[in-house]
Formats: sequence, structure tokens, C-alpha cells
Amino acid sequence: MIGNLLEKTKFENLNLNSPLLKVLNEEGYDYPTPIQFQTIPSALQGSDILGVAQTGTGKTAAFTLPILQKLNSTQSRDKFRHPKAIILSPTRELTIQINNSIKIYAKYIALKHVAVFGGVKQGPQVALLNKGVDIIVATPGRLLDLINQKLCSLEEIKYFVLDEADRMLDMGFIRDVEKIVNLLPKKRQSLFFSATMPKTVAKLADNILKNPKKVKVKSTVTPIDRISQSVIVIEPQEKISQLVTLLNDNSLKSVIVFIKTKHKANRVCQKLTQIGIVTDVIHSNKSQSARQKALNDFKEGKIKILLATDIAARGIDVEAVSHIINFDMPSTPEDYVHRIGRTARAGANGIAISLCEPSERLKLFRIEELINIKLNVIKSERSKLELIENFSENNQNSNKSEVRNTNFSKIKKIKSLKVVAKKTKSIIKRNAKKDKLKSKKKKVERKING
Repeated sequence: MIGNLLEKTKFENLNLNSPLLKVLNEEGYDYPTPIQFQTIPSALQGSDILGVAQTGTGKTAAFTLPILQKLNSTQSRDKFRHPKAIILSPTRELTIQINNSIKIYAKYIALKHVAVFGGVKQGPQVALLNKGVDIIVATPGRLLDLINQKLCSLEEIKYFVLDEADRMLDMGFIRDVEKIVNLLPKKRQSLFFSATMPKTVAKLADNILKNPKKVKVKSTVTPIDRISQSVIVIEPQEKISQLVTLLNDNSLKSVIVFIKTKHKANRVCQKLTQIGIVTDVIHSNKSQSARQKALNDFKEGKIKILLATDIAARGIDVEAVSHIINFDMPSTPEDYVHRIGRTARAGANGIAISLCEPSERLKLFRIEELINIKLNVIKSERSKLELIENFSENNQNSNKSEVRNTNFSKIKKIKSLKVVAKKTKSIIKRNAKKDKLKSKKKKVERKING
């Protein structure tokens, strides 16, 4: 039923006003996605929304368009405005992405908005807040910092959006989110979006929403439909050479390589750079300017390979990603869906390749169970470069152990030398005392004999 209505429905049928329709037309958006079709009318009517939607479904427009229209209809003429809408997202990249989307959609609406996130100096963000804004897009940590400094107030918030709630919980932000919710006015409209709905997320939604309109859609970039998926079962020490073999394939135009930890991501980046493969890396230890530069270089095609951890990758919105490579298997099946959802955007096809260690077969099974498809197992073909052989966590640990042993030997030698020096000094002192006593004895004998 919804599918039939969706085929016949355009944005102009969703009761959006002319400034928003003009922008959507200029951007080439004629028909809403399922999440937009189900969310926008209910949100315009003032209902709370509980949306279950994965990355790539168009949910940013689903919650920003109705908020922009409602703010525009009740817009204050005062130059200084207290914020009326707050949008929480888990990462800096996603916060910037949402803020940029608002900038596009609000092209013909005189609304002010600001992105608030950590990793950069707060001065420029505070300056914009002091001038007055209508919408704040923020990560929880920096927002609470500004509230605690009395630089930001949520007393007049009318619209609250929590995006990627499941990721918020995964990243340990639930306490911060709860603190922010407690500071919001009781009378407000809340929109809650999550890719998955485990019990912890459902409980959080119950505490935030009142009689919500429930919206659940499948991703428009579903793994089955648009992404060719395969897996290579491989020993950990062989993964780096396999990665090099894959990256040397000219068909890989734009690649995101997912790596489990930031430290390993740095090491892999260093190895690839050593053998002449141009790449960059983003993770939570990188400064915001470094992360943004890496993303911009990737979007502009200056680099075709980007290494990323799961947390840093949230908010990467690049339409032309041709391949996803899972250097490490994701911790959860849902993370797998989020990862490969970075490719096959805007109606294109994509390819996802996962390197699975023999000990990770259970993770593979759970992924196949979630997406209801058995991944194609392909044969490993590794590059035979000596420079990159034997790269694994075990070898890294053994190298660290060798360094520790070497350092311990050096310390023992230094201690031994110190002990020898101390003993020598003591012997010299004792001999000096003996010589002094002998000298005194001779003097006394001379006096007696004299």
C-alpha cells in the first residue's frame, strides 16, 4: 500500500511550503524516500516520531524539513533568537553533515543555525550562539560543556531530534543524552531515529517520546539489492599483504577501509605509505581539522583510499564510494550494515569485501543471519612483498616484547656499572682512611723516638 502511494507522491503533496519545494527542485529531489514520505506529514502535524531507519534512507531531510517549515511559520522578528530546535548526533562528522544539509534546505528561509562539537576551540561556536540561533546541531559532550559554562540555554527548545540513538549508546553517551533531555522543556516535539532497536534503545525512546508515530523502513541501499558482497577467510599475519593486492586493483576508484582500532589504523596507514600507496586515516585521536582535511581530500578525489574506525566513519557522506573493505570484521552485524552502507549511494552499485580470520567465523555467521544472505567466499591472492609480510597484532606484540627485553638488558648493564662504580668509590675511600691512619702512626712513632 505504502509502495503504491510512494510511486505517485511528490514532495509537493506533503504540504511543504514553497521555499522548501524550490530548494528540493533545485537539488533534483522530486520524490520522497519511504522515511520522508512517512515522517514529514506526521511531523508537520506535531506528532512525536519513532523512526527505525538505516544510513542512506534520507532521514536527515525527514526531520529537518518539517522543523524548518514550523520554525519559519513562527519566526521571531528579533535579531537575537533563543534556540528553538536542538539536533543531537553522535559524531563530529555527522554533526557537520546535518548542519550542511540545513544550510542547503534553509536557502530561502532566514533561519540561523550552528554546529557545536568538540575537538576544536569553542570560541567561534560561542560567538555564533551569542549572536542568536534558531537551530543547534550538536554532539552531547560539547553541548553539555557550553551549558555548564552558561554559554547555551535550552529553556525555549520546541523541537528535539536524537539521531542515530543506537550509536549514541554504543559510544557511551547515554548519560549525557539523559542530562540534556532533563534540561529540555516538557512541552516539546521529539523525533527519535535509530538504525536498530534493542531493548536499551527502546527504553530510552519510551522516556523521551509521547505517543509517537512509529516509522520503520528498510535502507534504500540494502546490501542484497545494490552491493556485491564477498569474504576472504585469511590468517591475521596475511591480511596486510592481501589488502595491498586488493588496493592495487585499478577498478577500485574510491575505497573506505574499516579497521577496528585507531592504533592499528595508524600502523596500516604507515605500511601502505611506505610502499607508495597514497592514503589517509580518520579516527577519534585525530584533530578535527585533520579529519576534515582527510574527508575533503577523499571527496575531491585527491586520495582514493581512506582508512577509518567505526566511530569516525559516522557522518561520512560521499556518493561515489566504489568499494568498502573490512580489514577487521565489525563487532556487531549492525555495524556491518552501517559500514557497507557507505557505498552504493544515489542509485549506484557497490562492492564490499571482508577479511575474516578463522576465529571470526561466528561474526560472519551472525552477519549472514541478519542480512539473510550467504556471503560469497573468494580465494585469497596475496601480494608477495617482503616489506609488508608478517604484519599482525601478534608480531606487533612480539616486537614490543623484544624492545622491552632489550631495554631491560640495557637497564641491567647500567645498574651493574653503577654498582661497580659505587664499590670502587668505597674501596678508594677505605684505602684513603688506611693511608691517613698509617701516616698519623708514623708521626707518633717519630715523636717518641725523637
